[in-house]
Amino acid sequence: MSSITDPRTVVIRYVEAVRDGDAEVIHDSFATDATWHYPGSLPVSQVWRGRDAIINDFLGGMGPAFVPGSLEIALVSTLAEGDRVVAEWTSLATTVQGSRYDNRCLGIFTVHDGKITSVIEYADTHHVAATLFPDHDVPRPVDAA
Repeated sequence: MSSITDPRTVVIRYVEAVRDGDAEVIHDSFATDATWHYPGSLPVSQVWRGRDAIINDFLGGMGPAFVPGSLEIALVSTLAEGDRVVAEWTSLATTVQGSRYDNRCLGIFTVHDGKITSVIEYADTHHVAATLFPDHDVPRPVDAA
């Protein structure tokens, strides 16, 4: 268990653990009742509740979409104010369908007592749909005319 409590350091440690595939640090980074909101209309778009659902179902569920060993995560920047940290990172990979996944993501993390308690992630969901869920029918906005 980590004794790191500074919110910015907690988030950097988490992103680096994802980059490095360090499952123990990833698990240790989240509070047991954490939430992760992935907005949009994709199969993964919802509020994921609980550390186990976030790690096993959401994050772990995305892994099989990529060719093993092809995922590259790079932290671009962080901004911190109090218990909130905004982190920007890039994700590059080859999908199992042969597409190149190349996305820039932004997460708003809330950290309490050294644990991530909530995340709201923003990414190019059109790119996610096209590369990771090409067979998913994404609803189109209704024309107001």
